[in-house]
This record gives sequence, C-alpha cells and structure tokens, in this order.
Amino acid sequence: MTSSPARSHTAAAGTVSAATAPCPVVVIAADGHVVELNAAAAGLLPAARSGRRLLSPDWLAAASGDTRAVSGPVGDRFFSAHPSAAAGDSTAWWLVDETECRSLLSELEAERARTRFLNDASTALLSSLNLDRCTEVTARLATQHLADAALVISPAANGRLPVVLCDHRGEVSRRTVAGSPGTVPGLTEALRGFPPVPAQWIDPSTAPGWLVPAGFGEVGSLAVTPLPGHGVSAGALVLLRRGREAAFTDGDEILARLFAARAGAAMSAARLYAEQNRISETLMRELLPPTLQQLEGVDFAGGYRPSKDTERVGGDFYDVHPPGEDFPETLAVLGDVAGKGLEAAVLTGKIRNTLQALLPLAGDHTRMLRLLNNAMRTSHHTRFATLVLASVRREESDVVLRLTAAGHPPPLVLRGDGSVEEVDSRGSLIGVLPTIAAHTAHVRLAPGETCLLFTDGVTEARGGPLGDTLFGEQRLMRAAAECVGMPAEAVVERIQMVTAQWLGDGRHDDIAVMAITAPRGSHLSAVDGTTRGRFTA
Repeated sequence: MTSSPARSHTAAAGTVSAATAPCPVVVIAADGHVVELNAAAAGLLPAARSGRRLLSPDWLAAASGDTRAVSGPVGDRFFSAHPSAAAGDSTAWWLVDETECRSLLSELEAERARTRFLNDASTALLSSLNLDRCTEVTARLATQHLADAALVISPAANGRLPVVLCDHRGEVSRRTVAGSPGTVPGLTEALRGFPPVPAQWIDPSTAPGWLVPAGFGEVGSLAVTPLPGHGVSAGALVLLRRGREAAFTDGDEILARLFAARAGAAMSAARLYAEQNRISETLMRELLPPTLQQLEGVDFAGGYRPSKDTERVGGDFYDVHPPGEDFPETLAVLGDVAGKGLEAAVLTGKIRNTLQALLPLAGDHTRMLRLLNNAMRTSHHTRFATLVLASVRREESDVVLRLTAAGHPPPLVLRGDGSVEEVDSRGSLIGVLPTIAAHTAHVRLAPGETCLLFTDGVTEARGGPLGDTLFGEQRLMRAAAECVGMPAEAVVERIQMVTAQWLGDGRHDDIAVMAITAPRGSHLSAVDGTTRGRFTA
C-alpha cells in the first residue's frame, strides 16, 4: 500500500452521492464498517457489505480514518483511493483504476533505461579507435546488460574464428576457434550481415562446446545477431542465458539488435582506422628521412624537425645513396619543397624516388637536375623545390666533394683552423623554369673537417629576445665555427640545438641539417678482405 497527500475536496458527501458517482465509491465509518457503496464498488469489492467491517482489500481497510490517498492492488488491477469527508465521522473513498497508467509508466521507465544503456554503450564504444578494446567493451557490456555471457565473433581469418568472450563472472578472454560457424544456428548468416534468426527458433542444446564458457552450466536461451559495419559485416554477437525462465523476449532481441548496430559501427570504424593507420605507417616509412652513418670511409649525420611537433614529415628531406655499378661516388642529397605538411611530403617522396632513378647519371649534376626539373614541370604539382647534390668520395685521408646547389642556400665548410667557408655554388629553382642553370663546386676536406648542408628553415627561423628576428646566415656561421673539429653527429646536434633555442616556442618552417665529415685517423683494411674495415682514432 502506498499513500500520498490528498488534494482538497470542497464537495460534501451530499453533493455527489455514492450512487451517482462515476467511479467505484465506498463510504467507511470511523470504526471500519461500510456505510454505503455504489454498484461499481460492489462489483469491484464483492466481499464488502453495508453494515459490515471492510476486510478486503487490506490496504483500504487499514486506511480507515486516514486523510491521505492510498493505493494498492485489487485482484489483477491496481487502484488508488482518494478520501473525502462524508456525513458524520465517515469517509467516502473514491477508487480510480490506475492499472493502464502504471503499465505505461513502467514501459516509459523501461524505455528510458534502454535509452540510457544505449547512450552509455555508444559513449564507451566510441571512446577508443582500438579494435581490440572495442570488441572487449562490446562483450562486457552485452554480458552486463543483455545476457549471462556474451561472445563477439569476427569473420573467419585463415579458417579460424577470432572470438572475444565475456563469461558469467565478467572475465574477458580471447581465443581462436577452428570450429565451423555452421555448428551454431544463425551464426553463418550473422557473419555475412543477414538479419538475425529469432531466438525461439534456436535450440540452445545444439550449442557447441567452444561456445559455452567453462562453468556456465546449461544454456537456457541463445540469441545470435549480426554486428553491422560500414558496408561489410563487423562480425556477430552471441548472447547466452542460463535457465529456461530467462528466455529472450522480443523486446530483448530488439534491444540486442540496437546495441549490436552501435557496436558494429564502432568496431567497423576501429577496423578501418587500424587499416588506414597500417597503410599510413607503411607510406610514412618511405617518407621519413633515413638514419645516416659512416659510409665508404666518410661520416654522414642528419637531423630533421618538421614545422609542427604533431607531424612527422614535411617538405624538407635528405638522402645518402651508396656507390653503385654505374656511379662510383656516394651521392648525398638535401632538399626543400615549397610548403609544409603531408602534401609537401608527398612531393618530397616523388622527388626522392626520381633522384634514385637518376642515380646512374650522378656523375653529371647539371644533367641530373635538368631531368628532375622536366619531371616536376610535367606533373600536376605546382610546387617548386630547392636542393643540393653532393658527390662524395674518399681520397686517402681526405674527402673530396662535388657540390651543386639548385636554388638552395650554399653549403658551409668547417675548416680545421676554425674558419667557416661558404661554398661557391648557386643555381636555379627546380620545377619552375623550362631551363635551369647550375654551377658545381669542388671541395676537399682534410681529416676532421666538415661540410654542412642545411635548409632555409635554419636561417629563416624567427626568434630571439623579441621573437621576430631571423636567425640569419651570420649567426649560423658563428654557430658552425663553434663546431669545428666535432664529429658529424655532434655538428648536427649543435646546429639543431642553437636553432631550437633561438626559436623558443615560436612557429617555424621545416628544418633539415646534414653534416659530411672526413674522419680523423688512417684507414685499416678489413682482416677478412671483404668488409669495409675501419679508421683509427
């Protein structure tokens, strides 16, 4: 029995009598005896008689003398009783049937609960683009809200079914099953994205052993629903309940399908993201600058910093190609494509591939640049590039270079006496003019001396005390002079550090630096006569 404050009643018992009331009315005296009841009340309460004590329903009998509305069941219906003062010390109880209202309120609350579950499920599923996490969350949510155990089964891979299981204890596990999906009624269809088979059509006793968690007991009800993805099924969701009394209702299956639609979309998005990420990683490996080291008796080192810390590639690049059958010298390349970000990086990759194809012509820098210029002008890209070619070879203890700059800042040479020289090599931009001009300079490095190649991201770095001053060529030459005698890696690290300090937190262009150093010491031949040997300290 429940009660609530009664609303004020201004009508007296004589104004509306029990006989003329539109609903069941029973008048009860203060001592619990029935004073009067109308026909509707007599039909509703067959045991009630005038002059006798009201015994049933007990919740109404207990309310004698109460001034608040009460409610409770009468048979299979539910009524609320509202009191009003009657003649003498008696009370007239007006009975209102609230069965349908309570049923609607119960359905509304159930629908709200389902909506909350689906909203919470969507939030949990979309919080991560990790496919493994999505499948685990799907199985766990299904076990908590829809069944006693749940399995997320992905399409077969190499003849085996990947399965994520959340058992009746809430423990999640992964495994692959060699069993055929055809052994589970409706599973083959669900994995293909077909509509689900109704649960009442599935005999739970036919469930194979691999489908039932250890210690689960007898399967009382089994439901299989597809996990729809973006054009391709993301898999299937299998729900298990224990006990025959817990069979899946039509409402349960509808809720399971609504949940499966959200889970399938999340899993499909995670799978698509994983595939795109795998493709991106594969392509990114081809766009990232290589790791440089000593090659053919010459020390190489490089450093790259993209314009944004959140990016890995951009428009600056460098490469070192070892000698081949058609080109006896090592070819080092450092370049700068106009623009930033991924679009510039894509063109950078094309230029690097083109230069690699032109390696047999590395003996003639001007011809190599001319062919690259023609290739860029005939492509759909409207960007231009600048670069430096450096052909490097070892001559006893010295290193000899042929340097050609095409629209690029000329390299610097760090001499052993502490001086810094600018290489006399300048040429045309690549990808703009139909013809180009280029001048090749010859440089010899003594042991310990370095040739420094860099992009304009270094000299045009804006920073300093006011944050808007260019780093400039003079500061770069002074910083380079401090690196005289350092190994190639130390030179690159020093230039990068000085540039970063000048920039502070300011915005900047891509920055690339390469150092080519003649090692100190003499060369020792390899003991086995086949490896490249080493240099003494």
